[in-house]
Amino acid sequence: MAPPYSNGYGYSSSALPTPSYDYRSNGDFQSICDDIFSSARSMLDRLLGYANGRRRHTVWGLAMKGMQQVRRNMTRRRLLSFPHLLVALWVLVMLWGERWVFASRVRGCDWDHWEDWPAGATPHRLIFVADPQIIDPKSYPGRPWPLNPLTVTITDNYMRRSYKQLQKLLHPDTVFFLGDLFDGGREWKTAHGNFDDPEWAKGNRPADEAKYLNEWHRKYGEEFWLQEYERFGNIFYDNWNLGGVYPGPGQRGRKLISSLPGNHDLGFGAEVKVTARHRFNAYFGETNRVDVIGNHTFVSVDTVSLSADTSSMKDRVDLEPIYGPAQEFLKSVKATKRRAAEKEVLFWKGAVDDLAFDHKVEDLSNADYSNLPTMDLKENAPDFPTILLTHVPLFRDPGTPCGPLREHWPPAKPPKGQTTPVIPDHRNAISVSSGYQYQNVLSPEDSVKLIKSIGNVIHAFSGDDHDYCEVVHTPDQESVREITVKSISMAMGVPTPGFQMVSLYNPIDERGNPLPGAPKTTLQTHLCLLPQQLSTFMTYAVLGILTLVVLIARAFLVPVLRLQPFALDPVQNASSAVLPIFKAKTEGDDGVAHDVKPTSSNTSSSKFPSARVSSARTRGQSLSNGLGLGLGPQARAPSPNSARGKAGSPGGKWGWGQNRGPRIEIRRDAYYGGGGSGSAADRGGWRPASSRGSRSTLGLVGREIWTTSWRVAWMVLGFFAWLTYKG
Repeated sequence: MAPPYSNGYGYSSSALPTPSYDYRSNGDFQSICDDIFSSARSMLDRLLGYANGRRRHTVWGLAMKGMQQVRRNMTRRRLLSFPHLLVALWVLVMLWGERWVFASRVRGCDWDHWEDWPAGATPHRLIFVADPQIIDPKSYPGRPWPLNPLTVTITDNYMRRSYKQLQKLLHPDTVFFLGDLFDGGREWKTAHGNFDDPEWAKGNRPADEAKYLNEWHRKYGEEFWLQEYERFGNIFYDNWNLGGVYPGPGQRGRKLISSLPGNHDLGFGAEVKVTARHRFNAYFGETNRVDVIGNHTFVSVDTVSLSADTSSMKDRVDLEPIYGPAQEFLKSVKATKRRAAEKEVLFWKGAVDDLAFDHKVEDLSNADYSNLPTMDLKENAPDFPTILLTHVPLFRDPGTPCGPLREHWPPAKPPKGQTTPVIPDHRNAISVSSGYQYQNVLSPEDSVKLIKSIGNVIHAFSGDDHDYCEVVHTPDQESVREITVKSISMAMGVPTPGFQMVSLYNPIDERGNPLPGAPKTTLQTHLCLLPQQLSTFMTYAVLGILTLVVLIARAFLVPVLRLQPFALDPVQNASSAVLPIFKAKTEGDDGVAHDVKPTSSNTSSSKFPSARVSSARTRGQSLSNGLGLGLGPQARAPSPNSARGKAGSPGGKWGWGQNRGPRIEIRRDAYYGGGGSGSAADRGGWRPASSRGSRSTLGLVGREIWTTSWRVAWMVLGFFAWLTYKG
């Protein structure tokens, strides 16, 4: 078993090498990015198989059309169009919301902004991270597939981005985690041992959890827990070195400690899963330990297990395997503290920080064991200021206010003339209550036992509540000041996550005593608040609505102000007809368009527009003449070609001559609704063309709305997906 204290720096036992499990191998719980990429890979394989088969000509044609569309979109005017300017705005906003705002918030918490030590001081800088509680299938049971993996990805990215900036900008010498590393860690079966709820506790589980219990035990076991352990490491351990290799001036080294368990990791009190605790110890280290950091002694206690000693079930079932290790640790914790402090002093003196035994041979029956070397110097040992670490907060009377930094509710306003806080203030306080596998505060007995057993406790830090709370306890708990640290996760019911910064400065002499003139207060704290993710999402929503409104307004202005449309005209395809379908026109001496040559199905597409105009205008003229639209009683207007035919020119039947065609007149009223004054007959009487113009305008507006909205949407969502994938 590892020693209960450690003076070594670097990675603790929590950094043990992890098995190379692939998180994506479990089909029941995958990240949404892995699902998308897996589907895209499958579709690509199918397309390649389709392209290499009998349909390769079709695929090649589609590819050529795609390339042609890309070329049409890559012009300078189109790249600098209004929708793309909106996309650029979105890119800046998302870089702010997904990257820059984290750096800005953490930079505002820089140590120099709030530390107040004497000039030349070299403090040890420490950060507490509480309740990361990474999301898993227990967090939102029954939530459908797209939402659950998306929630996992977003919450993981939030913690990863916050922790990266914490390391890059603050460079802490030590990071402590205060428990609840997982959300459902206590539910995932261990490889060995009985993991079932005890008979007396089977009715305690809430109904909304009980219906999923068999599914959890069937799907999520040791392998899944190891995947979650790897996931935790990807967020926090893998980014540890971003804080640098070397510690701050005058410090022994950098250290990360994540061995303190929470009720979501093991359970609480009488219902702690002992096999789950063994697994937790194996991967994160001893749950009860002593560490000397910055000339302060940190005592971490597994209070979720210790609470079984004061459980109402203690007299009915044997709970000693649960609370026994914590009890034994507290019995010897003062001696452990003295030995750890002496080793620290020896290190700074440059002496050997280990026991030295005499090398001699003695008869076993005559050996003297009374004067064995020891690190425990009893009353002569240095006693550094002690800091208690517990996941569950210490007991306090109901309604004890938490102070103005608590986010759930601000303190109640005191009556006029009262300068002290309102007590009790239940809204601003931690609720003194309990339930299945949780208890908001420790029992009074356990709280007093902790303080008395450890000794010289000047400060305590806890987690579990997810929000900030600062109290000074009663004299029976030696008036210890305690800070309950905010959760670093955005999914813990508190809008503004955060972490606690602690600056330690306790200069000592060669015996471990404080130097003359050293500050009486050796510890300073600061709450660092992280971005509100809900506020970021609201910014996205407002910008999305404004973007849609602006695009709709622009679409309506396109025909009014004759703006350049963003929607491209459809590509004209060659006709597949076998017989001739039109005759191209040329200008004769009289300025009239005439036929030149029949065009068959292999005519180039560049002649199509003139063909369609010719066909359309001929039909329009025939309709006007034949139906008498605006031409009075005449059945047909005389054709100049027919007149010339009668004069002996080489003409043909129905007014078609050799290399001659009908005269074409393009009527502006067919496009723009006519003009001028007078009756409908004077303007050509083209009512149907006017209605077609209105429909054409509405069609243009509709195409503009759809094309610009779709362009902005897929580019923005694609960039957001890329930011999400990169973490």
